[in-house]
Amino acid sequence: MIASSAFAGKKYAVLGLARSGAATVETLLASGAEVLAWDRQDNARAPFDGLVEMGDPLEADLTGFDGIVVSPGVPLNTHPIVEHAKKFTVPVVGDIELFALTRKDLPAHKVVGITGTNGKSTTTALVHHILKGAGVPATLGGNIGLPILGQDPLPEGGVYVLELSSYQIDLTYTLDCEVAILLNITPDHLDRYDGFEGYAASKAHLLEMQTSGVAVLNEQDERVAAIADRLRAKGHGARIAWDHVHAGSGFDQADWPSLQGPHNLENAEAAITTCTALGLDAAQIAQGLQSFPGLPHRMERVTVHDGVLYVNDSKATNQASAAPALAAYPPDQAINDGAPRIHWIVGGLPKEPGLQECEAYVGNLAAAYTIGEAGSAFAAELEGRVPVENAELLSEAVKRAMDRAQPGEVVLLSPACASFDQFRDYERRGEYFRQVVAALTGASPEIQAALAAGGSA
Repeated sequence: MIASSAFAGKKYAVLGLARSGAATVETLLASGAEVLAWDRQDNARAPFDGLVEMGDPLEADLTGFDGIVVSPGVPLNTHPIVEHAKKFTVPVVGDIELFALTRKDLPAHKVVGITGTNGKSTTTALVHHILKGAGVPATLGGNIGLPILGQDPLPEGGVYVLELSSYQIDLTYTLDCEVAILLNITPDHLDRYDGFEGYAASKAHLLEMQTSGVAVLNEQDERVAAIADRLRAKGHGARIAWDHVHAGSGFDQADWPSLQGPHNLENAEAAITTCTALGLDAAQIAQGLQSFPGLPHRMERVTVHDGVLYVNDSKATNQASAAPALAAYPPDQAINDGAPRIHWIVGGLPKEPGLQECEAYVGNLAAAYTIGEAGSAFAAELEGRVPVENAELLSEAVKRAMDRAQPGEVVLLSPACASFDQFRDYERRGEYFRQVVAALTGASPEIQAALAAGGSA
């Protein structure tokens, strides 16, 4: 774990003892702090019985406390802990703020902070992958992987790569990142904010905490561009940058099997800019982009069988997230004489009516196979425009797509819907897709992984 003299002799309350809360308590205790801790679940409290004072901070006199550490899941706009803390002028913070306070005791290092409405996890994992491949000591944390305080400190020259949600940023005040990335901003989590402006301001706060370094901002996004303009007008201490991939740049998206589509091009551009700012050369970055395996259920290459690529994009639970997947495989004159090549498996529990953003990419479809509660509505909308089969079940959709697909084509699970009509979550839906593909192709998981990374069967 990470421990620090910053907490020696201090008093903290910790509300919530799940993964990040438990790691926070362990760090505070190892650092010589006095801790009041609470969780509604008996099993969460049990590991700390006798080690800390147990009690609900909402019912405690917090005079003399240095902070209340809460989970990012606590809604600051409605939870009573905020008003209770104000009575005692005690700050409400998160584990990322505690990490920021430990930095003075860590070996010389850098921090990369990554936020945005979409693409955070992929970009965080990609930056981490490129750094590790180049031999740079690196770890990832924040909204991905293990709690950052529960990890061992990196040696000198290490890089902490943090995915940061708006909720985590709201609980952070002093994290001065050497590189801070803002990918995009679209309406999300508005129940936690005073409208879209409040949500955008939360994202911008990551950049506002910077005093130097590099701010990697996607100014193709209108809202991000407005933030960049404000930072420049204020004389922001960080250099604002974003390196685009273009002819002659030395990078080619065609070389990155797990980073297809316009959304992944933006994720890759953010990673290229970041890793360049951290001192890596183009060859090191290119190798990392090429070897990046991707994340589960996000444009995940499952296998290639009889020349057909199978892609698991189960994480696409709405139209906006499915559209980039459809854009990733346009007709190509070098493949099947430029015929449409996507066999789209779509449907589930709908979040919105119609095709919306996906409409622009119907021309990329060789066929569609609809499933779940939304299946009949999607089938009716696509009928007469592309071949459509209302398969109802995911297993049947995969079988029908496999029977129809030709070499060079793609069977794409990108449902544009939630999973809850047939699966407990999008992860289980994606896992089932993998299992069905494995059963129908006769490929073990190991063979699937090898084929998806490198070729055809």
